Amino acid sequence: MTRTKSLLAWGAALAAFCLAAAPAAAAVKRPHAPAAKAAADSIDPRGPQAAQLGALAPANLNKKRPKPPFNLTGTWFVDLSRGPSSWMFGPPYPKLQAAAQAEVDAAAAAAKQGRAYKDYIGECYPAGMPVIMTRVWPIAMIQAPTAIYMVSGFENAFRVIYIDGRQHTDPDVVVRSYNGESIGHWEGKTLVVDTKYFETSHHTIDSGIPISNDFHMVERITLSPDGKQLRIHYQMWDPQNWDGEWDSDKAWNRTDDQDITEVECTPDLDKHLPSTQSTLNIR
Repeated sequence: MTRTKSLLAWGAALAAFCLAAAPAAAAVKRPHAPAAKAAADSIDPRGPQAAQLGALAPANLNKKRPKPPFNLTGTWFVDLSRGPSSWMFGPPYPKLQAAAQAEVDAAAAAAKQGRAYKDYIGECYPAGMPVIMTRVWPIAMIQAPTAIYMVSGFENAFRVIYIDGRQHTDPDVVVRSYNGESIGHWEGKTLVVDTKYFETSHHTIDSGIPISNDFHMVERITLSPDGKQLRIHYQMWDPQNWDGEWDSDKAWNRTDDQDITEVECTPDLDKHLPSTQSTLNIR
């Protein structure tokens, strides 16, 4: 009888323990399959950049920021007073690597024969940075608190410089472009623009100097005291194609009597231009 009572007492105690533990167990939240799937689906493939507001998002435009030292809004035309060097980034040139020098030599030899050498612009490929900044066409610039938008009269090339404090895109997810990704910040009265992530196919500087995925450029932009001239100092690096730093200075004059209109590039249809004639263009 004593043993029977002990077993009954033990069973009652176990039942009481289970009843006491049941509320605690019920309080534990278990994953709900649909909710877990929704969370997984909400992951943005852009990664860390997903949290970055667009440059024209009202919440970004309305953030409190120090007043910029100048505004680039206006139409600008490259200063041609320096002659041919006005639209080229050399001479002087840095010491080129052997492969890059071979391209420059081939372009020079073609020019002596009256032929164009790999004239990608003549074939309607984008001029790309930095060349697009020195085409003999005006450039419209519109400065917002978060970005500076540029549209060139040459092929309507589009460029944007972000000045909202963002960082460069993760290199594993960035989409390369001919004008690269430009991130700017102010240093006193100078706008410093760091640009990288360039599309390198059919993209050269001056007469055939190629660029690689390592091409990197920094511009230091200032405005003359009277607001009529824009000055840019270029610093360019590409260890695959030249040694050290390549420096160049350019200027733009404010032009108030011009507008940017739609421009289309049609490959190889400008027959009067030697560079676009298939028989004269070494491709």
